[in-house]
Amino acid sequence: MKQQDSTVTVLRRLLLGVLLFGLTGTATELLLISHDEDIWQMIPIVAIALAALVSIGLAATSRTTPPAVLMRLFQGMMMLLILTGGAGIVLHYRANMEFKLEMDPTLGGLALFWSVVRAKTPPALAPATLALLGLLGLTYAFRRRDDPPSANR
Repeated sequence: MKQQDSTVTVLRRLLLGVLLFGLTGTATELLLISHDEDIWQMIPIVAIALAALVSIGLAATSRTTPPAVLMRLFQGMMMLLILTGGAGIVLHYRANMEFKLEMDPTLGGLALFWSVVRAKTPPALAPATLALLGLLGLTYAFRRRDDPPSANR
């Protein structure tokens, strides 16, 4: 194995470790703030759990190149995290907007927008963490399928 091959392998393992750390921290935070009161609030917790399971499966694979089906499943879970994060931003934004308009029906335009995105509960951009974790996972998987075998380098 050449130095470049081992560097890429180490970087990929570090990315996977950071991803698992982020998934664990985010799930812990969601559970600590009781983000499980209804079905909509359970969606990110379930998405994180599924992504973590697949990530652990990848981490447990001793092979340098994991099975293609596992990589596809992993990529699908990362896309699910990105979509869940995007949907969460929309849901948080709408909840904040509804509350702000109830408090002050005269708000509109840019003043309403800034009031909504600055709201503390629910934080409008907090779900972007899921999208970030999904992008981190996709970075781990980048160019996996078309990496040439290390023997040919």
